[in-house]
Amino acid sequence: MELSTVQNLDITRYSGTWYEIARLPNRFERGLTCITATYTLKDNGKIRVTNRGFKASKGKFEDINGSARVPDSKFPGQLKVTFFWPFSGNYYVMALDDDYRYALVGDPSRKYLWILCRDKELDPVIYQQLVQLAASNGFEVEQLERTPQDCS
Repeated sequence: MELSTVQNLDITRYSGTWYEIARLPNRFERGLTCITATYTLKDNGKIRVTNRGFKASKGKFEDINGSARVPDSKFPGQLKVTFFWPFSGNYYVMALDDDYRYALVGDPSRKYLWILCRDKELDPVIYQQLVQLAASNGFEVEQLERTPQDCS
């Protein structure tokens, strides 16, 4: 089944910091809390990506930097993200509110899914709507893990 994405994505408005509210488990975020993703539009049209999370076992924050791009302007919600060149992953923006306050991002393989918000907390009603949208698109939402954002 094709994974639909948003028809319009203004990278300038999407830029900035997003808090990870929930995710499907993945190896590269194992053991991390207080995860954020910061997107910065670069002069060459690519997007700088900085993912940050707190690793309790080390008692410190860890960052990883990468880049993203829109390979086909006809599908602005379908991005490619690279952290380890030459490997790239799909970053499909499946839902995004008009004010760019929350987003649902997934991968066509259905192995990766993130619920993102500009704030550390997301309205529970909106959260459930995003979970339902992900479920209707074939994601195993019963596997979703909430991401703690309190690292004080």
